[in-house]
Amino acid sequence: MSDAPAPTISFDDFLKVDIRVGTVVEVHDFPEARTPAFILIIDFGPEIGTKKTSAQVTAHYDRETLVGRQVAAVVNFPPRQIGKHMSEVLTLGFPDGEGQVVMIGVDHAVPNGGRLY
Repeated sequence: MSDAPAPTISFDDFLKVDIRVGTVVEVHDFPEARTPAFILIIDFGPEIGTKKTSAQVTAHYDRETLVGRQVAAVVNFPPRQIGKHMSEVLTLGFPDGEGQVVMIGVDHAVPNGGRLY
């Protein structure tokens, strides 16, 4: 990914990206991943349900600290095969100074499935 700003988009373009909050309910090791990663099972509430994703977040997080954490994810990308796992959402984060992922979350509990606006 480039650090250059992306081209200007319309508000309607932004609305096409469905970013929701969910709670991590399970974390599994993903030893087959090329880059260290976990498999996260995230509950996005009754309308979206529970979704699975791989996340390269092992530098800052362990299994115990991820369970119960609310995270942001894009929920309307098509599923993507990551090794032997099908990733159903894209969990969001920012790179730290060394390029390791710091996950986006909320600072107050909100209902699962809430949409970013």
